[in-house]
Amino acid sequence: MDAQDGAGRMQDDDAVAPRAGAAGDAGPEIGPDADQRLALARQFLEQIPHARALGMVVTALGAGRAEIAMKWRPEFVGDPRTGVLHGGVVSALMDTCCGAAVMADDSGPRSTATIDLRIDYMRAAKPGQDIRARAECFHITRSVAFVRASALDDDDGNPVATATGAFTVER
Repeated sequence: MDAQDGAGRMQDDDAVAPRAGAAGDAGPEIGPDADQRLALARQFLEQIPHARALGMVVTALGAGRAEIAMKWRPEFVGDPRTGVLHGGVVSALMDTCCGAAVMADDSGPRSTATIDLRIDYMRAAKPGQDIRARAECFHITRSVAFVRASALDDDDGNPVATATGAFTVER
């Protein structure tokens, strides 16, 4: 993944490795050049201003799957009395992770942009805990990708939020 177009959409010129891992698992096995692909995804994320400002880091990448993590920071707190992360931080993380999952699809989209993203907040993230999002592009047509995601803190079995979305696909 190497660039962003003028509209801020993700672009990718490389093909993506075949799907690996169990459903919902970004999977550590992402092909023979897994380390290189992960490094490219990390470099790409560093080019997105909001992702860089929020300290987002790609932690796993597979065909049609992505995981992005963020460290908890006091400036991300929405309620100073409780230390709970602001919902906008969770939303930005999930949206970015969904876009990364689209870009990692086997069909090799060149760019993507969010059409629609529904986020259901299940509970507050635990104060002081890092947060991560996992996304899977589960269906893709000629021009639209459909993605589902979850945001998690240290309690993997109890999501902070879930999301479903539709993203443009440009080839």
